[in-house]
Amino acid sequence: AGTVGIPEILKKKEYISTYDIALKHISKVADICKKYGFEFSEESLAIVALLHDICKTNFYKTEIQNVKKDGVWVPVPYYTIEDNLPYGHGEKSVYILSGFMKLTRDEAFAIRYHMGFSGPEDANQVGRALEMFPLAFALSTADMEATYYIEKEIDKK
Repeated sequence: AGTVGIPEILKKKEYISTYDIALKHISKVADICKKYGFEFSEESLAIVALLHDICKTNFYKTEIQNVKKDGVWVPVPYYTIEDNLPYGHGEKSVYILSGFMKLTRDEAFAIRYHMGFSGPEDANQVGRALEMFPLAFALSTADMEATYYIEKEIDKK
């Protein structure tokens, strides 16, 4: 498969880190699959790596609060949550995506369980899902690495 060109809008400075994170995430999921001998299409790897957190779309809102700095009140933006579809996290992403595309069973379980043992689900249920669906294990592992190491390194730049 060839390399996909960067759309012009993504070449703007404010989009580069998001684009870098997305490419690293796809690459990391692919690396984990390769390491353990899991075979999935490039399409499946891209779908789960890029869309597993689609549930966060329109989930965070920006509001303003006044904060005292050097004795002066200054308006400062902060994030709040506006959950108009309270349907969990991974399961919400699967639900949203299912309205636009047919996910394979592996893709659906990978997206559903991408939080691994960090979510509120029963540990036995999560463990069984990660065992039965290797793409879920690969995505969960890549997501944890991205969260705790890769994105922090990009933020330092």
